[in-house]
Amino acid sequence: MPSRIGVTLPAMIDVVDHGAIRELRLARPPVNALDPGLIAALRAALAGAAAAGREAVVLSGAPGRFSGGLDVPALLQLDRAGIQRLWVDFFGLMRDLAASPVPIATAITGHSPAGGAVLALFTDYRVFADGPFMVGLNEVQVGLTLPPVVLRALTFTVGERQAARLGAGGYLLSPAEALRWGFVDEVAAPEEVVPRALAWCTETLARPRGAMSATRSMARRPLVAAFDELGTQSLDAMVDNWFAPEPQATLRSLAARLKKTSA
Repeated sequence: MPSRIGVTLPAMIDVVDHGAIRELRLARPPVNALDPGLIAALRAALAGAAAAGREAVVLSGAPGRFSGGLDVPALLQLDRAGIQRLWVDFFGLMRDLAASPVPIATAITGHSPAGGAVLALFTDYRVFADGPFMVGLNEVQVGLTLPPVVLRALTFTVGERQAARLGAGGYLLSPAEALRWGFVDEVAAPEEVVPRALAWCTETLARPRGAMSATRSMARRPLVAAFDELGTQSLDAMVDNWFAPEPQATLRSLAARLKKTSA
C-alpha cells in the first residue's frame, strides 16, 4: 500500500511511497506552474528520494493538469539577475532528471505545455492521460528560442526530423498525436496514468539491476553531456532573449490573458 510521508519542503510536493518507488506529486495550485520555489522544492525532493534509498521515482501532477509550465506572471516581475538565477536553477533541475541514478517515469496527468513538457522529456518514460489534454514545447509561440539542451532532449526522444518540426513549430499535441510522434511512450485513462507509470518502474526494476543501470547510464549519457557543454554565454543569451521586445510583449499579453481567466 502507498504511504504518505512528511517532508520539510513547502506544500508544493506531495510525497507518496509505493514500496521502493517514490511518487513526487506536484502540488502548487492552480496549475502547478514552475516558479523558483517549486523548482527548488522538486530538486530537494529528488535528492530526498535518493537519500532515502528509493529505487525509482514517478513524477505526477493534479488530475487534468500536470504542469502549466513556467509561472509567466511571477517571472515577469523578476529583474535580469533574478531571471539568470531562475535559468540556472531550472537547468539544474533538468540535469538532475537527466543524470538521475534511478529510473524516473512521468505520469502526465493532464495539460503539460512548455516547462511541464520539458520536465517530462528529461525522464525515462512518459505516460499521458487520455482526454482533452495537450503536451508540447510551445516556446516559439511566445517568442522564446528553444534552449539547445531542451532541443537535444527532444531530439533524443523523437529523432532529428521530428524534433526540428516540433521545436520550430511550437506545436502542442493531443494524447494520440503525442503517442504517434513518440513524445510519450503510452496513453492511458486518467485514473490509470499513475498506476501505469508505477508498473513501468516495477518492470524496469525487475531487470538484473547492474546490467539495467549500466546500460541506462550509457544510453542517457548524451543528455547529461548536453549540460556539460552549456556555458555562461548560452545562459546570457537566454536571458537576453527573455528581455527582448518581442517575447516580452508576447509574454505580457499571455500574462494578461491568464489573469482574466483566473479572475
